[in-house]
Amino acid sequence: MNATAARTLTRRPKFDSLEQEAYLNLWRTYDRLRAIEDELFGRYELSAQQYNALRLLKAVHPGALPTNVLGQRLISRAPDMTRLLDRLEGRGLVERQRRDDNRRVVEVSITLAGKALLQELAAQVRACHKQQLGHLSAVELDQLVALLKQAAKPHESEEDG
Repeated sequence: MNATAARTLTRRPKFDSLEQEAYLNLWRTYDRLRAIEDELFGRYELSAQQYNALRLLKAVHPGALPTNVLGQRLISRAPDMTRLLDRLEGRGLVERQRRDDNRRVVEVSITLAGKALLQELAAQVRACHKQQLGHLSAVELDQLVALLKQAAKPHESEEDG
């Protein structure tokens, strides 16, 4: 008996397909990992997206990013970038300014307070990641990263259409 047939016999018939089983396991895993992250960021009244935006802005500091570029670089889409930035700006963590050469473009930069918050969070974020995935070996993590990158690539029919 080959490996696929053996897996089919041992798999409980609760999934419509292997793809569905993989997807639902990704979703379940994301939910567990996100809960750990939410607990950390919640103590600082931050969302994961706000933290990600601060990280991206720190990477270009002392420069700035146009709002639309920042939105494109976020790990997950932010449906309301304006509100996300309003909250960060209200806390003094970012600044927005309109470009002189094109008043429609708003650029965002991290403040010293934003950088200080990231510094304060750095060790805690590393500990959070260790709590989330520290039970996996380096080889397993490398394999997981490779598989997730492969899964994130667009399917051929998406590229064609």
